Amino acid sequence: MTEPVDRLPQTRKSYDSGIFDHPDTSPLTLFRQWYDAAAEHVREPNAMTVSTLDEWGPSSRIVLLKGLDERGFLFFTDYDSAKGRQLRADPRVAVNFPWQDMERQVRIRGLAEVASAEDSDAYFAVRPRGSQIGANVSKQSQPVADRKQMQAEYDAAAAEFEGRDVPRPEHWGGFRVHVFEIEFWQGQQNRFHDRWVFRRSDGSHEPADLADASAWSALRLYP
Repeated sequence: MTEPVDRLPQTRKSYDSGIFDHPDTSPLTLFRQWYDAAAEHVREPNAMTVSTLDEWGPSSRIVLLKGLDERGFLFFTDYDSAKGRQLRADPRVAVNFPWQDMERQVRIRGLAEVASAEDSDAYFAVRPRGSQIGANVSKQSQPVADRKQMQAEYDAAAAEFEGRDVPRPEHWGGFRVHVFEIEFWQGQQNRFHDRWVFRRSDGSHEPADLADASAWSALRLYP
């Protein structure tokens, strides 16, 4: 008898988290509480999957969260990259924080907006110098002949900027995800997970202040 090739159904973990009951707080406060807990157990708690849209459909990749306040979630990228072009053409975006070691995830839907030049300048200034040089050199998402060409361009830029500050290139900066829906998911036994989603109290899909609890309604969802 030929054994089945697909063994993935045998990869199974039983979740056993505490009950996650009604989140009687704002989405921002709850996210910060969960993030602080994840920071003690997860290697990169700020790693998040960002999904965008183009004419062919959705596209996902992992980026790092670099800022959070009542306005939304802030990350940085090359504006001419695939995600940068997609977000400027269609601001609808989904974000996921996969904190598997915590048996938790946070799912977000919102609209992305180009961050202010001041926010982008402030973050670029504190990046490691090597990353600053790389941002000036990289034509993100574009084909390149080989690693040797990449390194040659990097070395040339490093020599050009030697002895002075590396400028932020105009094609590099931030996006802020303004949220209209955010779900907090916690694993439970028998795949009977706890799910609480915050949606706009007025039923709209317009982003709202994450710190304003009155702007949101929390609903429990079936797993």
